[in-house]
Amino acid sequence: MAPDPSNSSSSSFTLVGVPLLEAFSSGLGTLFCSAYTIALLGNGAVLLVIGLDKSLREPVHCLLAMLAVVDVVMVTSVVPKMLSVLWLNSTEIGGTACFVQMFLVHSTTSEESGVLLAMAVDRYVAICHPLRYRAILSHQTIVRIGLAIVLRSQLFMLPLTWMVTNLPYCHSRVIPHSYCEHMAVAKLACADPRPCELYSVVGSSLIVGMDVALIAASYGMVLNTVLEKRSCWKALSTCGCHICVLLLYYIPGITSIYVQHFGSTMSVPAQVLLGDLYLTLPTMLNPIIYSMRTKQIRGALLKMLFSRKVRA
Repeated sequence: MAPDPSNSSSSSFTLVGVPLLEAFSSGLGTLFCSAYTIALLGNGAVLLVIGLDKSLREPVHCLLAMLAVVDVVMVTSVVPKMLSVLWLNSTEIGGTACFVQMFLVHSTTSEESGVLLAMAVDRYVAICHPLRYRAILSHQTIVRIGLAIVLRSQLFMLPLTWMVTNLPYCHSRVIPHSYCEHMAVAKLACADPRPCELYSVVGSSLIVGMDVALIAASYGMVLNTVLEKRSCWKALSTCGCHICVLLLYYIPGITSIYVQHFGSTMSVPAQVLLGDLYLTLPTMLNPIIYSMRTKQIRGALLKMLFSRKVRA
């Protein structure tokens, strides 16, 4: 039986890359390749150090490992194909591959938000209730938190993926983006994509809204405790760096979601680059801001590097 041409998984899609900026494809590819390399090296180093050093088994180290895994999956699901589009003009992507990429991208962004919330709670407990830190955030609690984060992302993305994959695609299959962004794909359907868009906006708003509110509350209580003690300026500096990274993650993400749905005067290239930066910039900065600023991880990494040089 011949495949139905309107079936989303029976044909391939075409990725444009960054529309209207084809002349700068090589330069953009170099920038994203550099960011990808830094993200892999940074997160890989974090996972290697935490995996090999048995002293790094505190709850915060488990959360940092979770964040590194999510970052690697997120950036790897997008950048390699993006580079093939920008450098090799290999714009075709299979229908199944496109929807798998879409699922990975949006499930990992939800998971990243959940891990960032868990890390904010970790800082709150560590600074506001230091004597009860290990009792509150036991290893069993961290495992439950990790499972809850993954479960939440799957419960959100599985219905959305099902809705998008079951839309009929009988017209253009050219995606004006550098990866299979779900709204860009849904708009190609020859059926009404508004149910998908509404589900996406409402679900994303609930997840991001809840996480941002709880993160703000956690860091608000941390700052209140630090200012009352007038002695924990190091904690204040650390929280300040964390908040800057959170802003770099949430502001582009929220802007990208609402611009795609409600329309904007923002140009298409700017929208695409915003979505690309949303997935690459945090994955590059997270290991530097969250992990390398952690004294134990930085010390373990330096110790590992120094011991290898001595052996050589």
